[in-house]
Amino acid sequence: MTNHVFDTATAIKPDSSDSNVFHGETPAAYGNMVGPFGGATAATLLRAVLDHPEVHGSPVALTVNFAAPLADGPFMITARPVVTNRSNQHWMLELHQGDKPMVTATAVTGVGRETWADTEAHKPGVPAPDELPSEQPPEGIAWAANYDIRFARGALPTPDSGASADSTSTLWVRDEPPRPLDFPSLTALCDVFFPRVFLRQGQYVPAGTVSMTVYFHASALEVDAQAEQHLLGTARSQRFGNGYFDQTAQLWGRDDSLLATTHQIVYYKA
Repeated sequence: MTNHVFDTATAIKPDSSDSNVFHGETPAAYGNMVGPFGGATAATLLRAVLDHPEVHGSPVALTVNFAAPLADGPFMITARPVVTNRSNQHWMLELHQGDKPMVTATAVTGVGRETWADTEAHKPGVPAPDELPSEQPPEGIAWAANYDIRFARGALPTPDSGASADSTSTLWVRDEPPRPLDFPSLTALCDVFFPRVFLRQGQYVPAGTVSMTVYFHASALEVDAQAEQHLLGTARSQRFGNGYFDQTAQLWGRDDSLLATTHQIVYYKA
């Protein structure tokens, strides 16, 4: 682990007496409107799996359920492998502050093998990142300053934007300052897409992720190959209603590999 702001923010320490327990602290550098950036929390939970002495394989899937906003201060993560077989391993995780569970999660790790492969999804065609301006982070959103985001389509709304008939955003993104990609940082990058309801409404409205799932399609070698380059992300919603909307996204490497897909259910008021 380096002294990069992301690594400091997602750092955890193993408990001295229980290998299933880790300790950490909410990061001010990744603060959001309420509590810390969900992507950083998800990345921290994945670190608990990857740092566990019994981990088997690389990340395949991670689902994080945000039961309550985290407060500033220390927290404890329990990470327990519940089933391990030759090809994959299943995990249960909880993040507590005091005696209260704030976040629950499940994860799957797996040992990849040589198989037939194909990608049916298509990477969007957009200008290169150096041909697009870097987005200035919104005031009061600390976590956004830790990313270089360059919109090709569907930027954050401004007072003059008006409502949009389409919820799609496509953008280039990387850690700022640049940092070699790994599974925890890829996890956090899956949450950089602002709530789709902002774009549809043309304004900021109360919204927050309830549950987020990341599917890791890339091997460790494919992730390492991205180095410090921008990734291309595209996100959209499929339905809004009853106070919730879904949000689905893809993250592509500069080498045209589909690295991860992610799905969220988001609470909103509008």
